[in-house]
Amino acid sequence: MATYRNPAPTVDIIIELRDRPQRPILLIERLNPPLGWAIPGGFVDYGESVETAARREAQEETGLVVELVELLSVYSDPNRDPRQHTLSIVFVATAAGEPKAGDDAKHLQLFEPWQLPPNLCFDHDRILRDYLHYRNYGLRPRVLG
Repeated sequence: MATYRNPAPTVDIIIELRDRPQRPILLIERLNPPLGWAIPGGFVDYGESVETAARREAQEETGLVVELVELLSVYSDPNRDPRQHTLSIVFVATAAGEPKAGDDAKHLQLFEPWQLPPNLCFDHDRILRDYLHYRNYGLRPRVLG
């Protein structure tokens, strides 16, 4: 009998706080390895749509109810997550209110785009570069591979 190994689906949510000037980027400091700063997100549960997973993960990690605005891109480099092969569906979302760290978020912080922390987990530096390029110039990430 053949054994199949598939990448695990995940979601990441770039949350723009619409009630703050300059729309700072909300990042979480991870409680569990790999340690560092990350875009809020997590694994898609079996039987769950990616849209539902994105809303759930955002609320669990930040306490915010988000409105999904658009899909930024899909990231699937087999080495993007040191724990296992994952693929991430990355959404841009908006929210208002006061975020609070929860679930596997040790801490959270708002960052201006020019002041992102150097110790970003996974491939979140690439994702944020793509997002800022899209936000500033309206150009979507190029499909690589």
